[in-house]
Amino acid sequence: MSDIDIRVTGQAGRITLNRPKALNALTYEMAMAIDAALKDWAGNDAVKLVVIDAEGDKAFCAGGDIQQLYETGIAGDFAYGQTFWRDEYRLNARLAEYGKPIVAFMQGFVMGGGVGIGCHVSHRVVDDSTQIAMPECGIGLVPDVGGSLLLARAPGRLGAYLGLTAARMGAGDAIRAGFADRHIPRDDWAGIIADLESTGDISALPDGSAGGDTPLADAQDMIDACFVGSLEETAAKLEASDHELASSALKAIGRNSPLAMAVALEMLDRLGPDADIRDALRLEYRFTARAIEHGDFLEGIRAQIIDRDRNPQWKHKVVSGDEVAKMLSPLPHDLDFEEEKP
Repeated sequence: MSDIDIRVTGQAGRITLNRPKALNALTYEMAMAIDAALKDWAGNDAVKLVVIDAEGDKAFCAGGDIQQLYETGIAGDFAYGQTFWRDEYRLNARLAEYGKPIVAFMQGFVMGGGVGIGCHVSHRVVDDSTQIAMPECGIGLVPDVGGSLLLARAPGRLGAYLGLTAARMGAGDAIRAGFADRHIPRDDWAGIIADLESTGDISALPDGSAGGDTPLADAQDMIDACFVGSLEETAAKLEASDHELASSALKAIGRNSPLAMAVALEMLDRLGPDADIRDALRLEYRFTARAIEHGDFLEGIRAQIIDRDRNPQWKHKVVSGDEVAKMLSPLPHDLDFEEEKP
């Protein structure tokens, strides 16, 4: 059985992630299949819109499949990871800029690479089970796949909180933070998708609701007060806070890669109100292209995925501004969005 099901049904291009036992983790081959389909459908007048969904109840997509990234990195092959991220980021930009409506139906876990597939498209649907997060700092990466742009646009300092702590958002918080548009009960999805397929008309998609509870909105004042300044300043403010979320946020910051968190903060500061998806992806790529050789990525994967001892030995305890600047400095070949020649 294929890891991804790509077809045209009625007037809709259909993409279904089909690795439910692996929480629909996105492989390089899956990403490139999506990219090829989008290129093909862009010029196909019979395809009026695109629908992306996933098999299983646990996850829309819980991230990228990082096993091969780890194996090649340990072997000293840094080019594979650079190619993986380069091509994935080009797909993220294509999804965000696509000329036809794209509807993503996102249940369960939506993390990392799943955010890149589902959270930049024109219409983003969640349900009561949805849990959206950017957990990259826990494995020595920065929030990527364009997620840094979503974090930079989130209310107040919410983006810094989400990026540094990997906190999960339910439907209400995800909509408020700009990662989704509408909440629609899961039982209604099949009928809506059938209508979209038969009509090719985006108006068949209901407006839905605002998603219910927003616990992170209730914590906004604490987040805005604490998640400013350096990592050390943020940690000190959290330690002094009596808010119920401050303690868990402090523990998360204590677990995650200091280098990745420091760079993530700098990225959010650089992505001002005029930044677009390409600006964010270029900045992210400067870090990820170096992450295997110069960052904490291999150690993060070892601790979380390979040995599972949950005891990463990060390279830094305190990160200097110079070290942050090096990870975000221009590359000899910065990410571009030109099509590869045959």
